[in-house]
Order: sequence, then structure tokens, then C-alpha cells
Amino acid sequence: MFLVIDIGNTRQKAAIFDRHGEIVELLQSTLLSPEELQPLFARHAVRAAILSSVGNAHPQLSEWLAGQVHTLTFSTRLRLPLTIGYHTPETLGTDRIAAAIGANALYANTPVLVIQAGTCLVTDFVSRDNEYQGGSISPGLRMRCAALPHFTARLPLVEPLQPAPITGKTTEESILSGTVNGFLFEIEGFIHRYQAQYPDLITLLTGGDAPLLSGMIKNRIFAAPNLVLLGLFKTLILNVSETQ
Repeated sequence: MFLVIDIGNTRQKAAIFDRHGEIVELLQSTLLSPEELQPLFARHAVRAAILSSVGNAHPQLSEWLAGQVHTLTFSTRLRLPLTIGYHTPETLGTDRIAAAIGANALYANTPVLVIQAGTCLVTDFVSRDNEYQGGSISPGLRMRCAALPHFTARLPLVEPLQPAPITGKTTEESILSGTVNGFLFEIEGFIHRYQAQYPDLITLLTGGDAPLLSGMIKNRIFAAPNLVLLGLFKTLILNVSETQ
């Protein structure tokens, strides 16, 4: 068995994968602690682990994990299952490249657009020749809603609920129209632009807000809730001979 840990900005996940790449146990938390992870080691014979972090991890997590099993820290310095065409790989968020690796594992030799709808809205593109080329970063849905009362004197904080009217007839509805519909238009605009260049494009949607958005995007998309975990697992397996 293999342990994969993804420390995100909002959510933190730990998954046990079998050697075939199937998740046999999944743990989610706002702050994964050694106490939460210990039962996983009691239930599974973990051979190796990989840790990716773009958020704030428990201060004792890395040291504790290294004491349990040989652990890799995910970065572009590891052997990766795809090539990197990004000009500054040292600044690349590990969640972005891990999601791209997961997408490429599902759809190799195919142009793939990954859309992560979470704290930020992130798009990442993998080319037909299995090269990660980059993408875009903009504020996530809740970040957009929170920015309005932060930078204005009188606009309220509105929870991004659905359905959002196209024409808001109250201040709250107007905020929903601008934030939620604008968010959707941005996603659909990116999909249209990529599809114009790559007609056989596959689009994958992941991230915490993916369930909210999946039924509202008009373009054909595929939900991939554990894409980052899959990419981390594929990278671990590729490097596992160096960890034993």
C-alpha cells in the first residue's frame, strides 16, 4: 500500500492507494495531524509515502511521517511521468503539476485542460505529446465574494449559491450574478479558446467547488475529484525504487 497526502489551501487529504492505483481509504480534514493518520498505518502496510503541500500543514506532520515510512516530498525535482514546459518550474504550485500528471495518466497522448475550482480558479494544459505547458490563476468563487465587502464600504458578503440570476434585482442577487455567472463565463471562455485550437480536447474539473459547478457548465466536462491524489500516486510509483 502507498500513502499520498495533499495539503491544500482549504482542504487536506490523505489516501491509501493499492498497487493498482485504486484508492482503498480516503481521509479528509482541515488540518491533518499525526493522530489522525496513525490509524491508517495500523490498518494498512504502507510501503512508501509522498507529501505535497501548498497550504499550512500541521507543524509536526513532516517529521512524524518521516519517522513512520520513507517519505518523498513532491516537487519538480523528482522524476515525473510527463515533461515540463513551464518556464519557471521552481515557482510552480505542486497541486497544479500533480493534477496535470493525474490528467495525463487518465488521458495520455491527448490534449487535456484541467480546471481546479477551489480557493483559486486554476487552469492547466497538458499537450498531446505529454508536456505540461502551464495555464492560468485567478481568484476562486468564494474569494471573489469575500473581496467585495473587503474593498467596498457597503457591499455585503454573499454566499455563492445557485441558481444565480443573470439580472440581479437586489444587491445580493447582483453580486451573485456577477460572481457566480462571471466565474462560469470565465471557465467556459477558457474551454472555448482551447477547443478552438484543440478540437479533441478533454476537459477535467476538480477542486472543492467542482460539485457546485459541474451541472452548470455548458461544455462537456468530466469530474475528477481526486486528480491531484492520482498524480501524486503516479509520481510516487515512478520514484518508489529510490525509496526502498
